[in-house]
Amino acid sequence: MIKKRKKKSYTEVYALGQYISMSAHKARRVIDQIRGRSYEEALMILELMPYRGCYPIFKLVYSAAANASHNKGFKETNLVISKAEVNQGNTVKKLKPRARGRSYPIKRSTCHITIVLEDISFYQQNEEYLMYLKKPGCSNENRNLTCYDTYSSGGLWDKK
Repeated sequence: MIKKRKKKSYTEVYALGQYISMSAHKARRVIDQIRGRSYEEALMILELMPYRGCYPIFKLVYSAAANASHNKGFKETNLVISKAEVNQGNTVKKLKPRARGRSYPIKRSTCHITIVLEDISFYQQNEEYLMYLKKPGCSNENRNLTCYDTYSSGGLWDKK
């Protein structure tokens, strides 16, 4: 199987937690509340939410911020949770002895959680330059803005 390599962004840092003993559905309930929020706001939300799944996610967000400050030198005030996803992991299956020599299956589900933090200070520094390029009077010869319309070009969507 051929894996495509993604370009590593200079503004992104991630933390990955694998085989966390919690169902993916319960973890997604918490992750949906913090996706897209700032680092400090996410920590406050995770501390105050009453779910059991908040603690491992809190540790992952904290770990991702530690990776950002140690490895890339980012400030924690500029970090935003750009991507947070939960995938289902292995299910641990055990047998519990019951009455009259029978057994009862126990299934412990696990999940894998990925938290990606992005530094927004890069975009704030270059915001003035980007706004300059979007002005209609700007004459930049290196910029080529060609828009291809998929629907009217007769290509993929010519059957209506």
